[in-house]
Formats: sequence, structure tokens, C-alpha cells
Amino acid sequence: MVSERPKVLHEIAGKSLLAHVLSTAKLLDPAQICVIYGYGGDAVPHAIDDRFVRMVKQEPQLGTAHAVLQALPHLNDKHITLVLYGDVPLTHTETLLPLVKIALNGQVALLTIEMSNPSGYGRIIRKGGKVRRIVEEKDASPEERTVTEVNTGIMALPNQFLTGWLSKIKNTNAQGEFYLTDVIDLAVNAGVEVVTSHPTHHWEVLGVNSKGQLAHLERLYQQEQAQKLLNSGVTLLDPGRIDIRGELSCGNDVIIDVNCVFEGHVKLGDGVSVGANCILRDVNIEAGCKIEPFSLLEKSSMGAGCRIGPFARMRPGSELADEVHIGNFVEIKNSQIGFNSKINHLSYVGDATVGSKVNIGAGTITCNYDGANKYRTIIEDGAFIGSDTQLIAPVTVGKGSTIGAGSTITRNTPTGELTLSRAKQITVNGWTRPVKKTKE
Repeated sequence: MVSERPKVLHEIAGKSLLAHVLSTAKLLDPAQICVIYGYGGDAVPHAIDDRFVRMVKQEPQLGTAHAVLQALPHLNDKHITLVLYGDVPLTHTETLLPLVKIALNGQVALLTIEMSNPSGYGRIIRKGGKVRRIVEEKDASPEERTVTEVNTGIMALPNQFLTGWLSKIKNTNAQGEFYLTDVIDLAVNAGVEVVTSHPTHHWEVLGVNSKGQLAHLERLYQQEQAQKLLNSGVTLLDPGRIDIRGELSCGNDVIIDVNCVFEGHVKLGDGVSVGANCILRDVNIEAGCKIEPFSLLEKSSMGAGCRIGPFARMRPGSELADEVHIGNFVEIKNSQIGFNSKINHLSYVGDATVGSKVNIGAGTITCNYDGANKYRTIIEDGAFIGSDTQLIAPVTVGKGSTIGAGSTITRNTPTGELTLSRAKQITVNGWTRPVKKTKE
């Protein structure tokens, strides 16, 4: 990976490889999850803050069988063990359920795939159609290397057999490691049937060993998410140009343009349209909203029929009522904007409570920070704020009042009145503009 970070902590769709595997495992309702870690020291347990997951260190690292051996003290003899890999993040729960059922029936379950080019994989050796053993490529004969059914490493085993089998595994192989795949030979010798199952998609069992493979799996994951959206009725103008790094739920007739990124928990109501190159992070957007291109929305909520952008930013804590307009180059932060209010151009509204049907002109700023503390601005219903106004918080603009353009407001303004704060305009007669001096 050419990185100091442990491989399983590299991310796909904003979530570590290991976190993807843990999410899948939890959907199986297990009695216990053990993560066996080695490389990277304490970085892995520090990254997984989950009381349900038991972290077990493997030191030294002597192979896959040795890794599972570290988990034995935490396993119940009456249960089964499903072995997953922290660098194989895209396996579906539906693919793993058959393995669990097979192992619960007292058999060994093995996930295998057919590959036209099986180079590098352990081969499934059968006799009379039944699995007899797995041989790693470095230990395989030329004839065995022609086998195209390969081991994915994912298996499920009854714990009543596992303890005894692990104690019998030797490291007499080309790598000098204790291979978990040797339990297949031990199971066969013990008369325990080995039953294979296969994933729906080949890519479900692909692992990550390089940044190139990481990028490849990212695209595979995003393609699958895009297909789910299409199947649910969402219109994607280009399914190949969308990134979902969390959970995205959509109502009917949602339209998403190209290069949009969805992070955290995002909910889009019926008829919402999202323009090109937008980033939405932990937001709830109600029906009929239109998000114009190049807008960034995070930890905010929008009522029905709002219009945002283009080039707008909604920072955390922003709450818009229905039919609010937030225009180009407008930033909203930790503010509540009432019904049918408009902030259409080049403004910053932070730490503010804005009533309904308020119009805030271009270049308006709520000056909420004095260098040490933040204060709140209140703009009551029906107020009209002229362009290029500075509202020095804490301050209240009264209901229905008007602020003249170019004003700096430091005190509360009365209801329904016009308030101005401007220097007197003067003209200096006879003044001439300086001219550039000629260089000698």
C-alpha cells in the first residue's frame, strides 16, 4: 500500500475496509465478533470504537491458522465460526448466510469461485466431485495449477471441531506458515463433509493489496450503489459519476446530476433535484427543493420548496423553513431562516434567527464574533435588509422594519421603521486624481 497506515484502515466510500467487513458481520447477528490484528500496532483497535467487537493481537504473525488460534479462548464450543478478512470489504450478507447454515448443520462451509486466470490463489482439489483439500499455488503441482476453482479464504466451521484441528496444523510449506486451509484436509480425514458455496458477484471476494486495487473496489462499490438508486427510481444523469460515502435515501422523482458526493446520512424528499458538483453531508432535504450546482450542504435541514445555490454553503446547524431562497455565494451557519425568506446574493448569515418573508440584500453580514465570543442576530418577520449592511450582534431588527443600504447597525431597530447608518456624502470640488510619475 506504500503507507504507514494499516491496510485494513484504508477507506472505500468514506469507511475503512475493516468497518465494511464489521458492518456485514453484524447483519448476521453474531454472538461474538473477534478482530485479529497484527501489523500497525494499536492503530487498528484505536480506530474501531465498538464494545461489541473484541480486539485480539496476533504476535508474531505466523499465518491464518495461527490468527484464528488467537480467537479460540473467546469462542463458544457450541457455536460456529465464520472467518472473514479485513481487506475483503464488499462481500454481501446474502453470500455469507448459506455458509452459516452449512456450518450449523455440522459441515465445513467454503466459499469458492471459478477464475479463468487463477494465478496466486489456492486451488480446490476435488475427487469424485467432493472437496478433498486446498493447495496453495506455491505448493501446487503443475497439474494442480490448472484447476480453475479457487479458495476465497472465507469459510465457516463448527467450533466443536475447530480447536482440535488447529492444534494439528503444521507449517511444513513453502511459506513456513500455519495455513487455515489445512483444516479442509483434516475435516476430510475426520469424515466431516466440506460443502462449497459461491458468491453472486465475483467482485464480492476481491481483496486489496495496492492503491490500484483500492481504487478499483471503490468504483465497483459506487457502481453498485448507483444501480440500487436507479432500481429505486432515482434519475442519475451519469451513473458513473456519483459517490455515496454513507447512506442516501431518496423519495420519488429525485434527479441527481454528475459529480455529486453524498456523505453521512442524507435524505432527499420527493421531487428534489441536485445540480452538478454538489457535496451533501448529513442533511435532510424536503420535497421539491432544488440544489443548484457547486453547493456544499452539511449537517443542515431544508423545508419543502427551497432553492439553494449555485455556489452556496450551508454550514452545520442551519435550518430552513419552506420556500426559502439561498442564492449564489451565500453562506449560512447555525441559523434558522423562516418561511419564504430570501438571501440571494453574496451574504454571510451566522448565528441568526430570521423570521418569515424577510429579504436580505447582497453583501449583508451578521457580525457574530468579537474575537472571543459569538452573539446572535434576530431579524423579525417581514424585515427588509438593504445591500451592504453589517448587523453587529447582539442585535434585533424589528418586525417589518427596513435597513437602508450601506448601513452598520449596532442597536435594535424599531418595528416598521426605516433605519439608516451612513456617513454624510460630500463632493470635494477641484480635486484631481493622482497620475503616475514618469521614470527618469
